[in-house]
Amino acid sequence: MAERKYQYDVLYLGSGHGAFNGAMPLAQAGFKLGMIEVDKIGGTCPNRGCNAKISLDMPVKVKDAVDQMQGAGLTGTTKLDWKANYEHEKKVIGALPKAIGAGLESLGIELIHGKGTLVDEHTIAVNGQNYTADKLVIATGAHYHQLDIPGQEYLHNGTDFLDLADQPNRMTIIGGGYIALEFATIAATAGTEVTLMLHHEHALKQFYQPFVEELLADLEAKGVHIMKNVTPSAVTKQADGYQVETNQGNVASDWILDATGRLPNVEGIGLDEVGVEYDAHKGIAVNDHLQTSVPSIYATGDVLDKEVGRLTPTAIYEGMYLTKLFTGATTEPINYPAVPSAVFTSPRIAQVGVTPDQAQAHPDQYDIKEADLSQDWFRLAMRANQGKTLSVFDKQGYLVGMAEVSSEADNAIGSVLPFIEYHIDPEKMNNFITLFPTIESETKHHL
Repeated sequence: MAERKYQYDVLYLGSGHGAFNGAMPLAQAGFKLGMIEVDKIGGTCPNRGCNAKISLDMPVKVKDAVDQMQGAGLTGTTKLDWKANYEHEKKVIGALPKAIGAGLESLGIELIHGKGTLVDEHTIAVNGQNYTADKLVIATGAHYHQLDIPGQEYLHNGTDFLDLADQPNRMTIIGGGYIALEFATIAATAGTEVTLMLHHEHALKQFYQPFVEELLADLEAKGVHIMKNVTPSAVTKQADGYQVETNQGNVASDWILDATGRLPNVEGIGLDEVGVEYDAHKGIAVNDHLQTSVPSIYATGDVLDKEVGRLTPTAIYEGMYLTKLFTGATTEPINYPAVPSAVFTSPRIAQVGVTPDQAQAHPDQYDIKEADLSQDWFRLAMRANQGKTLSVFDKQGYLVGMAEVSSEADNAIGSVLPFIEYHIDPEKMNNFITLFPTIESETKHHL
């Protein structure tokens, strides 16, 4: 048997979804793998991202449902217990790093703990020791951006919010993206006085703005004070908390969340030294096979410079694609399917495929069908009498996109993914019999 040229067939720098989901079947295929992680096994999503966020959101959704049913079968409102919610979140995500790590090691994947730095096109150094592989996969993820203003040491990021055991009376949230609005929803539902500062006129720019305005109106109804076109200039410590100084006056707060975005983890990992091309704001440049400018080095997940969303499912898809590529199951370029996205607020906003804005800009290619969900029988039974759906069809009548704002938008969008991805004939769509009565049946009814 020929002597192995490198220690591993594939060595991953990072252990998030862009790494471990693809590594498991790759190990089962007989590849010798190593995985380097400086923090908790599993990366952002299981430990300080979507898993923790949705855990905190669960009682928010339940409270909304209970509030909606007052006088229609339920009496007595509920109160969100911040401390208990925090403790539950820590309990349900606490076991994930060990479980993921055990699963990886059970398949023979060697876990290497420490900060990894590229040495050459086949080598990564960790704690002064070199590890080599035929192929390297960079899956280092992203980190929170921080405002560069005086008093920035008083700002907190999304990880800090997920670790916030004690409820603040007053919270200021700077930003207008997913994290800002989702955490504003959680805090406001718990009774915190929330000020949301938008840098521009609009929030959630990638979503249909009339739906976003409905969401912002709902937040205001919950007591959130929304400021637009705000530029924070400094944060100062006060006797009773903190003060955020802006171009629109000063805002007093007990806790300040900087939710101004995330940046790819490209610094300090040896990209320049090895010659991997990247942009500090956009991420690592790859070709249509996820290959970097150095042929033996690939990249997946949030560290990528890519057009599709920086989402857990796209990271998983990229990791699984590399498994197929490395095993020879495919030689084709990566071809992303229809990628849904959702904001887990109250109400939720979700979309997939061709957006309403894109359809409106090309009326010669698309038709839009609007549905008012407030009179749906199933939603009337739920007392969830708020929401709209915009379905986008091509001129041949195929469903190519959908956007929705409602308490069940994420489930509604999820139910139509096969129609869009597999370009199912409009007649054949009728052959799908849904469970009734459900959100899925109501969604299909509107197509």
